[in-house]
Amino acid sequence: MPILRIQNYIKRSDFKIEILSGLTVALALVPEAVAFSFVANVDPLVGLYAAFIVCLITSLFGGRPGMISGATGALAVVMVTLVNQHGVEYLFATVVLMGLIQITLGILKMGKFIRLVPEPVILGFVNGLAIVIFMAQLSQFKVTNSAGDLEWITGSSLAIMLALITLTMLIIYFLPKLTKKIPSSLVAILVVSGIAIFFELPTKTVGDLASIKGGFPIFSIPEVPFSLETFKIILPYSLILAGIGLIESLLTLTLVDELTETRGSGNKECIAQGTANVVTGFFGGMGGCAMIGQSIINVSSGARERISGVFAAICLISFILFGSSLIEMIPVAALVGVMFMVCIGTFEWTSLRILHKIPKSDAFVILLVTVVTVFFDLAIAVIAGVIASALVFAWQSATRIRARKTTTEEGHKLYEIWGPLFFASTALFQEKFDPAGDPENVIVDFADSKIVDHSGIEALQKLSHRYSKVGKQVRYRHLSPDCRRLLDRAGTMIEVNIIEDPHYAVATDALE
Repeated sequence: MPILRIQNYIKRSDFKIEILSGLTVALALVPEAVAFSFVANVDPLVGLYAAFIVCLITSLFGGRPGMISGATGALAVVMVTLVNQHGVEYLFATVVLMGLIQITLGILKMGKFIRLVPEPVILGFVNGLAIVIFMAQLSQFKVTNSAGDLEWITGSSLAIMLALITLTMLIIYFLPKLTKKIPSSLVAILVVSGIAIFFELPTKTVGDLASIKGGFPIFSIPEVPFSLETFKIILPYSLILAGIGLIESLLTLTLVDELTETRGSGNKECIAQGTANVVTGFFGGMGGCAMIGQSIINVSSGARERISGVFAAICLISFILFGSSLIEMIPVAALVGVMFMVCIGTFEWTSLRILHKIPKSDAFVILLVTVVTVFFDLAIAVIAGVIASALVFAWQSATRIRARKTTTEEGHKLYEIWGPLFFASTALFQEKFDPAGDPENVIVDFADSKIVDHSGIEALQKLSHRYSKVGKQVRYRHLSPDCRRLLDRAGTMIEVNIIEDPHYAVATDALE
């Protein structure tokens, strides 16, 4: 039965596209992993092992088939301080703890909170990340001079590199118009590499970055003291890395969902990412998370199943074990051209056209997240965007509270409230009433309103106190069941006069 399942699975997917897409992704992973290793100040094999292990495990067990994970720059910039101060073994221990935190969050089903990220934040995230990917490629235009310093390449070297990058981008752009049977990115890398090798062009290659030759990763427990002091050192870094990793992974998952018009599982991805990081920490890797650039390369090449990611991981470890000499001959220009096309495809160009058409608050959030992503950090950018969106929503909701004032047949003053009563609207709510000018009996009707939080309950208490000070009584009616529950939890702390109405029910509460 398992064999039949596998055969049916392979028949449903375009096996050739999956394999070729995986090979393309593997080639693009090599320079990225090496570059991020340099950022974290660790040996290139530390980044390559992380890319292999994280890519393999998340491809097999993750919540988003087709999404690629590996060593990333967002995590590397946090790791460098830890490595410089305490050494690489502390990094391995941190990655293990980071993975355990991610697994815990997945088990607690915290992945669902990615739904709270508004669309303007996602647009800003995508645009900012496209710019970051572009800027990261600029370092490939630098070489080390005789003094050991980096300097920009010039003259014929620059011209050759730009020509190869342009050729790569043209192949990627035009080949799909002729055929989609072979990933255009792979063809571009092979063609440009063939030209550079055949004509012996003096251009920067993968081998100029670092040697990727190595053995199979070996299991080892991080060589750190098992003490409370060690835990205090690695815990803050683990929390930050776990947060950044999950934010980037879940946002990438959302983006791939949109590109493929399918839906992945955020909680499953949290557990898979955590498991991958625990394993890579024990096998000498720097940890990782989802990579938006490689994920887009994979999906754009036509991959939709787990095969492509698994094959990419197999190719990557094969490069390290057997094919390092061949991979090191690939010109960096070919890989830079691929990533430039990723930048173009990632950036939401439509967001530029709609900035003046959407609400100014949404346009501000898009620009805010984009700028913060570029100049600071992805996690900070997303958190800042969510907070800004939440504040805008709170302000807009606060201004929607209304009160219609009438007089009942008994001569009581009736206030009919519309809109949510919560922390941001309590001040405006209080302004609707006139204790000095109202009659002795006042009724406040919440049939078209809802008390959202404890601040709203406190507002009722304060309003009752205002009327009692002038010898008048205010009563509340049509409070929904959840409002009653808030009052019950407040207990004796809150004293309000409620009019019971057995025939009243709120539609939304009935549906619950």
